[in-house]
Amino acid sequence: MPLMPKRTKYRKMQKGRIRGKAMRGNKVTDGEYGIQAIEAGTIKSNQIEAARIAMTRYIKRGGKVWIKIFPDKPVTKKPAGTRMGKGKGAPEYWVAVVKPGRVMFEIAGVPEATAREALRLAMNKLPIKSKFVAKEIENEVGDSDEDR
Repeated sequence: MPLMPKRTKYRKMQKGRIRGKAMRGNKVTDGEYGIQAIEAGTIKSNQIEAARIAMTRYIKRGGKVWIKIFPDKPVTKKPAGTRMGKGKGAPEYWVAVVKPGRVMFEIAGVPEATAREALRLAMNKLPIKSKFVAKEIENEVGDSDEDR
């Protein structure tokens, strides 16, 4: 069963265009390492599933994987050999719209070398350019010079 919403308000959606950078979801939050999109694009539900399988197969039941994108946009297609007109086609598949900077997958509980390879295998399944990122360590709060 592919990833898709249980129900939507409308059955069809306009294509739109992807502009700007990801303002949210652009940092590794749940896991230790992640895949960050470098370019904008749409990712099909079956591509997300293929990336997830590639990662989990490599880490062999070790660690935890988070999928941080969800395909909530329907893409319609008209049958081949159909003349123009007669309305918009039927929904064919679902896509997740991804902006540059978006962290798409996260992984934790495995060594960095393992995570790097698992995420590399997942990146090969995705249609957009992406890179490996690690969680940023936050500075300790309350250690500033102003308090003294």
